[in-house]
Amino acid sequence: MADFKLIAEPRNEFGKGAARRTRRAGRIPAVVYGHGGDPVHISIDGHATMMALKHANALFEIESTDGAKNVLAIARDVQTDPVTRQIEHLDFIIVKRGEKVEVDVPVHIIGESAPGTMVQQEESTILIKADATKLPEYIEVTIDGRAAGEHVLAGQIELASGVELAADPELLVVNVSEEAEMDTESDADETDEESTEESTEAAAEEKSEDE
Repeated sequence: MADFKLIAEPRNEFGKGAARRTRRAGRIPAVVYGHGGDPVHISIDGHATMMALKHANALFEIESTDGAKNVLAIARDVQTDPVTRQIEHLDFIIVKRGEKVEVDVPVHIIGESAPGTMVQQEESTILIKADATKLPEYIEVTIDGRAAGEHVLAGQIELASGVELAADPELLVVNVSEEAEMDTESDADETDEESTEESTEAAAEEKSEDE
């Protein structure tokens, strides 16, 4: 069962001008390819697609208005405008039930490390391999009670059944270190010293002008 269904219209015009006209109509130019077939150029509803893509690795059922057979696909390459962040074009790759694919999955950190520590997330995603129809939307990494000096490597992350790690097991994902302390006393001393130096310089300048 797909996560989302998109109605696709065949696209016969190409080039920047045609793409702009498609986007002005509230649709997104796209291409569907995979499993040895020729690439199929389509356009899809902009709003529905944008909302669906908020879910990482969503599985789409694409139904074409020209009567072609429905296909299952995942978004592979999403091009967005750097200013407006609107989707300008995207690629879909066709998948089959039971087929395993490699995808990057977002990492969500949950829990709190030990008091006096700070957590740095070194990787926002990790590469996994799983059934194309059962891709996880995200992977959770628990840091509850972890002390300074501890870390989480990709190979230490617990994955759901059927999900395999495709990234380097030694990849550093989360690092826990001591919380940096602000040396407020030193800062205050430096500020006082700067103020004293400025006052001394100002007094010397005034004396020079009087002479």
